[in-house]
Amino acid sequence: MDHLIDDLIKLAFTEDIGDGDHTTLCCIPSTAMGKSQLIIKEDGVLAGVDVAKRVFHSFDPGLKITIFLEDGAEVKTGDIAFTVEGKVQSLLQTERLVLNIMQRMSGIATTTRKYVKALEGTVTRVLDTRKTTPGMRMLEKEAVRIGGGVNHRIGLFDMILLKDNHVDFAGGIGQAIRCAKDYLQQNGKKLKIEIEVRNFEELEQVLNLGGVDRIMLDNFTVENTREAVKRIAGRYEIESSGGITFDTIREYAETGVDYISVGALTHSVKSLDMSLKAV
Repeated sequence: MDHLIDDLIKLAFTEDIGDGDHTTLCCIPSTAMGKSQLIIKEDGVLAGVDVAKRVFHSFDPGLKITIFLEDGAEVKTGDIAFTVEGKVQSLLQTERLVLNIMQRMSGIATTTRKYVKALEGTVTRVLDTRKTTPGMRMLEKEAVRIGGGVNHRIGLFDMILLKDNHVDFAGGIGQAIRCAKDYLQQNGKKLKIEIEVRNFEELEQVLNLGGVDRIMLDNFTVENTREAVKRIAGRYEIESSGGITFDTIREYAETGVDYISVGALTHSVKSLDMSLKAV
């Protein structure tokens, strides 16, 4: 999926520079050389260093990057993550894109690490969702991984997830599962099947029918989740989803579910403050 990141970088430069960075071009000679450093201005988890290198080199292969802190490092205010040196025009034209990517990714990695630490001592892993910024999904999913979380499906193509609307439109739990299994067989695909259940009645239907790999408990209370885990009894992977916050995630994890999906990892995260300043 690297081509998606390359396409994003190209689009971002087109969007930002247009027919030229006239501010830089008017006052910085093309021969001027300089050096900038990435300064961390807020404690958190660093993410996006590898992507930053791709941004710099895609714009100007002559830029030299010296890395001091790698992706996944826990950073503090005042830390220097890397330096980059070369043509000043290139440094100025890549600055904002690098910061936009790294601040966003580091914010996601920081939030994810917070959730991961809250689950320590349990068997539960935190999952991301498809609630991502259009076009930036690969970067945001990578930031979750850097923060210690687990990627759910990347998109609609790498897993079958029968949610409530699919079940309702298909005509029920049984019909949805049968259609999914037939589709995979007819098309020669090997994809995991997950199905969302909204209550114990739907859960029992799935348990009676089988044919899935994971069951998602949607908007179950902690008490109902605990009961559902007993009924499933290790037969399928179990995921909890819907309305689970940082304050309640530990309670859900202690019921014994395998995964908890958290849309907040990507859909409303605060970027980590940092700046790229001339040395």
